[in-house]
Amino acid sequence: MGMQTLSPIKTIHQAPVSPIARVCPVVRCVLRPDSFHSTNGVGSTRTDWQTSCAILSSKVLSQSHQHHPFNYSGGDVAAASVNGHKTSLDLNLLPINKETEITDDQAADKAKIIKPLSITDFSPAPMHGSNLRVAYQGVPGAYSEGAAGKAYPNCDAIPCDQFEVAFQAVELWIADRAVLPVENSLGGSIHRNYDLLLRHRLHIVGEVQFPVRHCLLALPGVRKEYITRVISHPQALAQCEQTLTKLGLKAAREAVDDTAGAAEYIATNNLRDTAAVASARAAELYGLEILEEGIEDDSSNLTRFVMLAREPIIPRTDRPFKTSIVFAQDKGTSVLFKVLSAFAFRNINLTKIESRPHRNTPIRLVDDANIGTAKHFEYMFYVDFEASLADVRAQNALAEVQEFTSFLRVLGSYPMDMTPWSPSTDNSP
Repeated sequence: MGMQTLSPIKTIHQAPVSPIARVCPVVRCVLRPDSFHSTNGVGSTRTDWQTSCAILSSKVLSQSHQHHPFNYSGGDVAAASVNGHKTSLDLNLLPINKETEITDDQAADKAKIIKPLSITDFSPAPMHGSNLRVAYQGVPGAYSEGAAGKAYPNCDAIPCDQFEVAFQAVELWIADRAVLPVENSLGGSIHRNYDLLLRHRLHIVGEVQFPVRHCLLALPGVRKEYITRVISHPQALAQCEQTLTKLGLKAAREAVDDTAGAAEYIATNNLRDTAAVASARAAELYGLEILEEGIEDDSSNLTRFVMLAREPIIPRTDRPFKTSIVFAQDKGTSVLFKVLSAFAFRNINLTKIESRPHRNTPIRLVDDANIGTAKHFEYMFYVDFEASLADVRAQNALAEVQEFTSFLRVLGSYPMDMTPWSPSTDNSP
């Protein structure tokens, strides 16, 4: 069997992403390629990629056979590593003629011609470490960048101009992870990212809760009484509205895409009549002064971010886990009650339930005899519950949920963020 068709191998190594600097390129939104027909990138399809890895794994050969006295029926030695751990075994794509002995000198000469692929070339990206590339929405100085740094210390942060671009960056192997906000303690859910979780096939592999500490920023020398406009992300403006009013600011509020982007806009255009609501790190990056610090209306302002990856993690039971699912309820009476009861009867705590319009069937007729009058809206329900998929209770609960749903998908089962936090804790970026 020939091994010339392993196209995924040629593109597995991406160009390294430079660490974030003062001026950092932002990944822009482009037309999304058809991954099922594209001949470029990491495999033509996911199936091709899995097939290639399976073929390579089947060709694991030992150059130190004498150190492994046990053999399987095929005579091959078992691989000495799994999922990224170091191994002394190499993947050799050429068949070995067992009747011909190869001397050490011949082996050395052969190694100079072509280096066998190592199992580490195909191992998943590490969960933590300086080599991890993490996509976030915004520009340097955004709260999302701070959350990415908390989730993956010393990572290479990749700014993206839109939430969907961060999803695409992971899918196209530009990034290893994405860290995106899903809810805020004051502003509520970020619906856009819930819709994107359903549209894309990434998996939630963790969560991080990040305290938000807003500051009022302006160019050096600008006084508050000269400000006629305050710009920031809509949620940031809403979270500071009462404080801005108490400061006597009669300036107009103007929404922009993100908080750090507002600071960058003021610095780039030298706007001396405009202030931004952003982080202290944004002031440092873009040369602005902090006019007021801690201007959020509630000191317990907290944003929950989820960490996304191409592959799920293995659920465990030795630490607190959370599982996120999305489902569409089936036809019938009290269906939602029956679904939620599957968790209540097993003492599984629900931490969140969110409804979003069902885009495929937004409206359903209740009574066919009265067309045009008996209708109601169809929704997708997002639920977070405190249990691991390795827990038998969660498995039985989901089995029961399937009986009352027309669609069910597990978005991820991942460790809960148990970091202690109080309003006085300052973790701002």
